[in-house]
Amino acid sequence: MSETTERIKCLIIGSGPAGYTAAIYAARADLKPVLYTGMEPGGQLTTTTEVDNFPGYPEGIDGPTMMIQLQQQAERFGTEVRIGMVTSVVLSDEVGGIHKVVVDRDKHMEAETIIISTGATAKYLGLPSEQKLRGGGVSACAVCDGFFYRGQDVAIVGAGDTAAEEATYLANICNKVTMLVRKDQMRASKAMQHRVNATKNLEVRYNTEVDEVIGDQVVEGLRMVNNVTGEKEEIAITGLFIAIGHKPNTDIFKDQIDMDDTGYIVTKGKSTKTNKPGVFACGDVQDKEYRQAVTAAGTGCMAALDAERYLAAVESKEEVEA
Repeated sequence: MSETTERIKCLIIGSGPAGYTAAIYAARADLKPVLYTGMEPGGQLTTTTEVDNFPGYPEGIDGPTMMIQLQQQAERFGTEVRIGMVTSVVLSDEVGGIHKVVVDRDKHMEAETIIISTGATAKYLGLPSEQKLRGGGVSACAVCDGFFYRGQDVAIVGAGDTAAEEATYLANICNKVTMLVRKDQMRASKAMQHRVNATKNLEVRYNTEVDEVIGDQVVEGLRMVNNVTGEKEEIAITGLFIAIGHKPNTDIFKDQIDMDDTGYIVTKGKSTKTNKPGVFACGDVQDKEYRQAVTAAGTGCMAALDAERYLAAVESKEEVEA
């Protein structure tokens, strides 16, 4: 255990568009933010080969490069970016209270404000062939990457509302969409099922799972298996989209921060405020609707502004708004 405890004004937990944008704004407000990157520095965008829908990049940009540039911009204004992972927290219930944090299980810190931007992790099937081709045609975000498969044949795995919505989105821009549903019926709402069934170039395969993703460097095809008959079939595709859900990275905040029934942090109204004074949440950790880089960046800005206003109110001994 470390012998000294570091005290800071603003701690940002997690990188990615939300964390780095929060860092830029917090640093410009002279909050001297310290940002811990977590296990995946740069977040989910580091697994994306091309980002084509973030404003300001007319020719597009690859995800890792974009994250490096965001980090450099945050550091230019004075953010201290550290490689490490917050492993436990004890959050104060008092306005102006100090939040206690442990990093990498042995470094102890105290923070006047915390911005949580730990994101959410897309769920994958866990097949070796799927993991090998992530970024080479396997994606967990049809809205992010579907454009690159315009006019091509693709497949999507999932049975809920998100899968149905993404399947119909893909059908609008792709030649053909094959939708794999593990059971004999979809979990999506009846309205979404009707939309899927009414889409002519969208074929639903029930009782069907992925046996293997075919391809060396990029996706070239898919071998499916009927889990009732055991029959296997191969189809030619160039993209495979996994839409079986996300898991918000909120385990260390359980029983302290208010969350919904799936683990996403609940924020108050149009703000990034949590139920703990001086603790704010931004990005995919509190957004299960949009999950886009640009919306994450926007809430990162909001979190830094909320933190700045909170600290100003505490220092002037004004009443902090709930």
